[in-house]
Parts: sequence; C-alpha cells; structure tokens
Amino acid sequence: MIFIRYESYKSYLRYYPFTSLLLLANLVMFLIVTFDGGSNNVYAQLKYGALAVVEPFKSEWWRYFASMFLHGGLEHLFFNSFALLVIAPPLERILGSIRYAVLYLLSGVMGNVLSVAYYVQSSSDVIWLVGASGAIYGVYGGLLYIALFQQNKMDESSKKTLYTLLIMGAVFSFMPGIGWMAHFGGAITGFFIYGLMLRLFKGSRM
Repeated sequence: MIFIRYESYKSYLRYYPFTSLLLLANLVMFLIVTFDGGSNNVYAQLKYGALAVVEPFKSEWWRYFASMFLHGGLEHLFFNSFALLVIAPPLERILGSIRYAVLYLLSGVMGNVLSVAYYVQSSSDVIWLVGASGAIYGVYGGLLYIALFQQNKMDESSKKTLYTLLIMGAVFSFMPGIGWMAHFGGAITGFFIYGLMLRLFKGSRM
C-alpha cells in the first residue's frame, strides 16, 4: 500500500523534499494571510495573490501561480495538506523531485487558467479563486496514469484507494464553493504530463 506513510520525520524530508517544501509554503502563506486580514477575507487574499475573474486580476499572470499557495480557511488548508502529506509522496519518488515539481506546478496553473476561462463565460458574479486543489488533482492524474498503464508500480490495494479518492473527489467537486474546473483541469493536465514525461525520459527510473 503506497499511500501509508511509514517514514520518520527526517526520512520524509529526505525522500520528499518538494512535497515538504509545498507543505511549508502553504502553512506560511496561510499564517501570513490570517494575521493580515484573515484567510476568508477577499481583500487580504487578493493582496497575496488570489485570482479573481475580473480585471485587472485575471490578467495578472503571477496570480495563476501564487493562488496555489493560498487557502480559504483552516479546513481548506487541512484537507489539501493531508492530500499532500499522504497521497502525493509516491509520485515524487517515481518522478524525482524536479519532474514532480513541474507536473505539480503546471497542473495547478492549468487548472486556474481553465477555471477563469469557465467562470468568465458562465457567471456574472465576482468569483475569487485560491487553493492547491488543481495541483493536487494533477498529482491524482499522474497516479491514475500509473494505475492504468504502469500497473507493476502500484498494488491493487493502492489502486482501489486511488479510484475511491477520485470518485469521492468528483462528487465533492460539485459542492457549492468548490472550484470543480480547477480539479478537472488539474487532473487532466497531470495525467497527460505524466504520460509525456514517460516518453521524454525513456530509460530513466520512471
């Protein structure tokens, strides 16, 4: 079962350096925003990089990256941090930290791009977007590719766990206040980026 963490604190940092850095970055940004207006305060979130589906914010491209490290409330931070802490590490071990970082960040950015494009067309409300969910779903997408096409890298118990997470994630993605397009866009991006990397880095440990 690859989603059970047996590592000590020091081993975790050594084996999963980028995941550890992401956890730290998310926590630090949460504390900064919390003490400078509140994590559910739209003005505080916009100050530190939240996306909004109105000008000038939607044209400020740095927000498509920065918003991945912001979270709206402790519950939001907890669930994304749990996914990073437990589910993401196997992909970092398989890809290596640099390729894993590329997949994670591109999935998050693409999820944000698709979210903004969707809400511009479908809603007249002023919607603001924060969270690592698009990037995390990119990790799920990469893991799904492994489960489907590299079955020797994932045991049956882990596959069942992954499929359950994806089904539950798909259901919860359509709850009010959840950016389902970021989830969908991130997952599709992660799936295809993993497949592309597999072809580009033939002969590597992937």
